[in-house]
Amino acid sequence: MSGGNAPFVVFVALLLATALMRLGEVVVSVRRIRRRPGALVAEPWLFPAMATLHTLLVALPLVEVVALGRVFTPWLAGVAGLVLTAATALRVWTLRTIGRSWNVRVVVPEADGVVSSGPYRYIRHPNYLVVCLEIAALPLVHGAWASALALTIFNAVVLQHRIRTEERSLATLPAWRAAFEGKARLIPGVF
Repeated sequence: MSGGNAPFVVFVALLLATALMRLGEVVVSVRRIRRRPGALVAEPWLFPAMATLHTLLVALPLVEVVALGRVFTPWLAGVAGLVLTAATALRVWTLRTIGRSWNVRVVVPEADGVVSSGPYRYIRHPNYLVVCLEIAALPLVHGAWASALALTIFNAVVLQHRIRTEERSLATLPAWRAAFEGKARLIPGVF
């Protein structure tokens, strides 16, 4: 491998790692849903839209880089890498905090399963913030700005509906209402 191909190889490796992580998340979620199938909230079109979004996150930037000859820009890759590193740290904190209550689907937690510590002290949906950061930054690692823009818009539309669906279900739990009333969804003190 020549030095000129190294950024592209790293980019492809990041995309593949993302794909494997998403597949692993689905496997874990299916196992958890099987234990509590009655807690699963129906999302007839929403979950398939999210699955499409995350599939496109892996495929679209690669197509853009190859088909449109996007050039690796070190400073942009550095900024994107920093954002991805921060998102990964927040993801680890979030998953360690929420533990077995985490799922890729909307699943109403047991009444005593409401988590309000860790990043949940500051915002309602830290994992969705992670996803927003990943979707915006991952394509930019190799200059796929059109993918970053299109996927960010698609994600905003999907998340708007997903958050409403999830919060409607969570609001049935008095503990969730008490813990999250007045808390921002994604950005402390803003939104």
